Amino acid sequence: MKPSDPPGYWPLPPLRFLPRTIALLRQPYSRQQAVTDILAGITVGLIALPLALALGVASIPLGAATPFPAPAIGIFTAIIGGFIVSLLGGSRVQVAGPTAAFVTVILLIVERHGFDGLLLATIMAGVMLVVMGFSGLGTLIKFIPYPVTSGFTTGIAVAIATGQAADFAGIHAATPPPREFVDKVPWLLTHLPQLNLPTLLLAAACAAFIHFWPRYRARLHAERVPGAIIAMVVSAGLVAWLGWDKSRGVATVGSLFGPDAIPHGLPPFVWPEVSFERIRTLLGPAFTIAMLGAIESLLSAVVADGLVNDRHNSNTELIAQGVANIVCPLFCGMPVTGAIARTSANVKAGGRTPVAGMVHALTLLLIVLFFSQYARFVPMGAIAAVLIVVAFRMGEWHELTRLGKMPRSDAVVLLATFSLTVLFDLVVAVEVGLMLAAVLFIKRMAETTEIARVTARDELETPEQLAHGKDIPEGVVVYRIFGPFFFGAAEKMEDALLRAGTLPRVLILRMQLVPAMDATALNALESIVERMQTAGGTVILSGPHRQPLDMMVKAGFIERLGRRNIRAHFDDALVRARELLQAGDRPPS
Repeated sequence: MKPSDPPGYWPLPPLRFLPRTIALLRQPYSRQQAVTDILAGITVGLIALPLALALGVASIPLGAATPFPAPAIGIFTAIIGGFIVSLLGGSRVQVAGPTAAFVTVILLIVERHGFDGLLLATIMAGVMLVVMGFSGLGTLIKFIPYPVTSGFTTGIAVAIATGQAADFAGIHAATPPPREFVDKVPWLLTHLPQLNLPTLLLAAACAAFIHFWPRYRARLHAERVPGAIIAMVVSAGLVAWLGWDKSRGVATVGSLFGPDAIPHGLPPFVWPEVSFERIRTLLGPAFTIAMLGAIESLLSAVVADGLVNDRHNSNTELIAQGVANIVCPLFCGMPVTGAIARTSANVKAGGRTPVAGMVHALTLLLIVLFFSQYARFVPMGAIAAVLIVVAFRMGEWHELTRLGKMPRSDAVVLLATFSLTVLFDLVVAVEVGLMLAAVLFIKRMAETTEIARVTARDELETPEQLAHGKDIPEGVVVYRIFGPFFFGAAEKMEDALLRAGTLPRVLILRMQLVPAMDATALNALESIVERMQTAGGTVILSGPHRQPLDMMVKAGFIERLGRRNIRAHFDDALVRARELLQAGDRPPS
């Protein structure tokens, strides 16, 4: 314990899995903070209720065989997943639950593999997240390029908005709208004459109210009341009072899912069918769920860190997300991840410990147990309005307007991931997006690595490395490699030698500015050494760092090059070059 630590504080050893709830035991927890956390949890619970209900309805196709009603699936996912992530997570204020990012991939999985396939894919994704957390990959997820995540996010927003257009306009045809975007848009235009005007007006009013409510709630002293709750309650009361669900054909949760759309009891325990063939088939969708969950949860945690001046444990957060995604499907749940909007609302409401997130889950549970019978009056148009506003707010629309100002490679990656998400599906988009991220990284690394010929006028580096003013003998050519020497840059080395024309007697490669190299770069070096030795010349390496040197030793490259041809700095390399020129001999073995 340090003298500066507060009374009652006791330190913990650094661990890869260290839930932030343990912080409650390490320092005093005041009654005032407890009250603030409870009020913040109740506030976030009210915010999460309409979103969880809407996401459950939007994610499960109407008519899909499920052991529990779709509206209740979304809410109980928020209850179970939200409690587990707050209890075990690596962020003090993270609030988890179902999010809009999963809607399109859930629809795809249920359509192709059934609801049972969704349960198994979510469990598999949870296992992947746990493995990623214990493997320390949490810090790597945050390095996925912004154009990739921006393309995903905006593409998902477009997919959600078009997916909710039929419910927003009250179009309920004999055949449901197709899932693919290119087929859905013509279907909507064809069935536009069948729209239900009361539903459209009600949905438009709800969307406008939710959008403009943040501007006026402070004046009404209603900062803790979410606009989505007001819109759903008022629209449900209006439909029930006017009888529009019967007289005007306004679709409601009750008319589509039955009077027990949200049962009073808890969801049943279910175990999905498991086989090697099913696991192999669901590997791609499960990987997509895991990557989306990891990216969104860690992005949310980073945002929360900035709001509360804290630093989350990314590996602990991934493990908590994984456990939640393993447990939720066992009780008919959907995928879970950190929710940026709910987390931000938690902080603004005063939440500062995981207690607020756990209270949010308990608040949802109490609402379901005591008020679920009224959910049947909620119009489907109001639910569509909630999701369309969510889609509008989550989309990175400003990035599309900046495409012309971006580097061309970034713009191509953003457009590719956006187009694949909208036109195909999220599974393909994630796989291609991650591949593009890797290609983009390689390209950037190759661009930052420079290979330049050194002359006596060179003025870079320290005195013993300095080439300026030093005599570089005739027959000696010097090249400096600047930056990581990876396979993206290995070709530059070979191109530089080709441009030089005739091979020199001695080639000095200055590597003091190379922090790391990979196997492809080592192979390029071996090829250069072989060509030089065949032509009767010698390669000298000047100032290699620890990682490249260790790699050369393990590969046996040092013996092929000759230990005397590795020098600590440029002065030594020039001395060795003069020895070789004076000897007029072939490279030593």
